[in-house]
Amino acid sequence: MTYQELKAEENKYVMNTYGRFPIALDHGEGATLWDIEGKKYIDLASGIGVNCMGYNNPAIVDAITNQAHKLTHVSNLFTTEPMVQVAKKLVEKTHLNGKVFFANSGAEANEGAIKLARKYSFDKYGEGRYKIVTLVNSFHGRTVTTLKATGQDRFHNYFFPFTEGFDYAAANDFDSVRHKADEMTCAVMMELVQGEGGVLPLEKEFVQQVEAFCRERDILLIIDEVQTGIGRTGSLFCFQQYGIRPDVVTMAKGLGGGVPIGAVLAAESCSNVLTPGTHATTFGGTPLVCAAANAVLDTVGDGQFLAQVKEKGEYLKNGILSIGSPNILGVRGMGLMLGIIVEDGKHAAYANKLIEKGVLALTAGKNAVRLLPPLTISKEEMDEALTIMKEVF
Repeated sequence: MTYQELKAEENKYVMNTYGRFPIALDHGEGATLWDIEGKKYIDLASGIGVNCMGYNNPAIVDAITNQAHKLTHVSNLFTTEPMVQVAKKLVEKTHLNGKVFFANSGAEANEGAIKLARKYSFDKYGEGRYKIVTLVNSFHGRTVTTLKATGQDRFHNYFFPFTEGFDYAAANDFDSVRHKADEMTCAVMMELVQGEGGVLPLEKEFVQQVEAFCRERDILLIIDEVQTGIGRTGSLFCFQQYGIRPDVVTMAKGLGGGVPIGAVLAAESCSNVLTPGTHATTFGGTPLVCAAANAVLDTVGDGQFLAQVKEKGEYLKNGILSIGSPNILGVRGMGLMLGIIVEDGKHAAYANKLIEKGVLALTAGKNAVRLLPPLTISKEEMDEALTIMKEVF
């Protein structure tokens, strides 16, 4: 099929819920993709941060293939080795001494964390201590509950009534958090780098103040690592660079290296809150996706690999800044989670132009061209992307 033929079929049969770019992708290798008409692209988006190991990665392909020959799904009424292995690696590599619940997406992971926090408080204090404070400009998912948890007014429409029990504090303003977190509060939930909000890293001092405040009040600290986790910022989880110890960490995106998986990691402080019958999902922790996740963690969990992610992030950031264009107002982010800052409202035009020239990029917030390349991207691929960026900017 040509692109136009395929697009006509899509328009006929698929709900129009996405503003898709005018591309139909066909195959990839490393951090390079080709569309169905043979055009080449350097991928700085990785499926919105999902394809952390790139395309046609032998470790991922072999893990999925081998597992498909054994078991793809058995339900959580039975134990499987791949699921247990992923949980063990996550617990041991984070040193949180906790336990893991497996879901299918980031929104589901955040839903699970919300339920866990409310039950933790209910078990200890009874009814009435249910409020969760998130940050203005945050993003936590697309379900009715996680939309309400998201601190952006533009998402709070159409689907009324939303789940109640959320309030929003200003990022990097500890007094705001302290004011919002009253006697009804059971948890504070934060992204350490606000991804959809504009690639905005939180200040370390602020995050540590919030952690100390949560400890004083017996409020659970939930860190949403759906986008920042699994090596994206140069450590396995971003919280490891902030010197904090969360009660709950949520994750998804890169964990499966391209297949859908989410997880809730509860530290020792609350690892036994969710008991049989209080939370479940049919597809969570299936052998197929966990086989892929094991392959991801075996690579991304390595210290040398993570050091290379930081080096690549610095290389890409410095390369963008060296373009020297007045249209580039700065670059922010951590590791290989970067935002090229441009004039407000012009980020979509730049992203579209980059894609037209052969670099896949995203947008975030009001003024960021967001870059989330595969963690395995090569120097040659980055150089090729930088050459195109110079032309575009």
